[in-house]
Amino acid sequence: MDSNYPTFTDKITTIERHILEEQRFFPQATGVLTNLLYDVALAGKIIASHTTRAGLAEILGSTNAVNVQGETVMKLDVLADQTMYRLNDHTGRVAVMASEEHRGILPIPAHFPTGKYVLLYDPLDGSTNIDYNVSVGTIFGVYNRISEDGPGTLEDCLQPGRDLVAAGYLVYGSSTMLVYSTGQGVHGFTLDPSVGEFLLSHPDIRIPAKPKFYSANQGYQRYWTKGNQKFTDYVQGLDGSGLNLSLRYIGSMIADFHRNLLGGGIFYYPADTRDPAKPNGKLRLLYEVAPLAFLAEQAGGYASDGRNRILDIVPTELHQRVPLYVGNREMVLAAEEFIRKYDG
Repeated sequence: MDSNYPTFTDKITTIERHILEEQRFFPQATGVLTNLLYDVALAGKIIASHTTRAGLAEILGSTNAVNVQGETVMKLDVLADQTMYRLNDHTGRVAVMASEEHRGILPIPAHFPTGKYVLLYDPLDGSTNIDYNVSVGTIFGVYNRISEDGPGTLEDCLQPGRDLVAAGYLVYGSSTMLVYSTGQGVHGFTLDPSVGEFLLSHPDIRIPAKPKFYSANQGYQRYWTKGNQKFTDYVQGLDGSGLNLSLRYIGSMIADFHRNLLGGGIFYYPADTRDPAKPNGKLRLLYEVAPLAFLAEQAGGYASDGRNRILDIVPTELHQRVPLYVGNREMVLAAEEFIRKYDG
């Protein structure tokens, strides 16, 4: 057959091929990051294989344990956490890891080599929804290590989001998708279970300029500041703004973010006055917020804590919490304006 003859496979781009092609944008690349991202994709395949058969595999429900966040640990939380760690602890690509499920950093075992990257992850975002067959996901961020050699350190993990070299997430829903960026745009891949591979389905994702949705847990609205309440009136069109956005709130942040990334809109989770022990809200900067902020900006959007750009926040602790407003740039800027005007 003529080698120039087009075939069906010319239209197929696997995640491995795409990551390798992305590597061309970095002349100094050694291929280590490429392999690390493929390991994360492999972890996603394994986690997806369990989430889709959770009821049959007897891994629904809780473990009766409580994590560092004070939250009940679900059985799939443990499986996802162990999968991410064990697929990356021995490769020589990672210096240190940290997970939302653990109080301290996760060192690489002494008998394995350490590498140049730092991997931070939320193994199963939205895991309280597992028992109800609601979409959940995995979020990850990758940094260059700061320490020169040897075991990775806490300092390696406490880096601002602007220093991310890669970030992404997997969403386990009606299909499994992986969305990632290495700073050259945002690209989405759908897992084809018939061949067991992620295939490029959403190249160069851009948040639509016209927002459709807003995503917020209005069950807590009475605890929000005046600025946040006025902003909610604005997105609903109650103040005459004419926006009239549709409320869409799943309760798994990754699923809400994913929908708004593709459809246009804003997700926000303000701090509230209900719990003085959590003055900055619920969401974790390192494991959830910074990676999604990186993706949002790469897709033409913006992310803020209501006053400051998320990617400029320098973390001071592993489990630091921040408010989050993320999505269409104009919508997030409007949220900042309402907060400045009404909250000082």
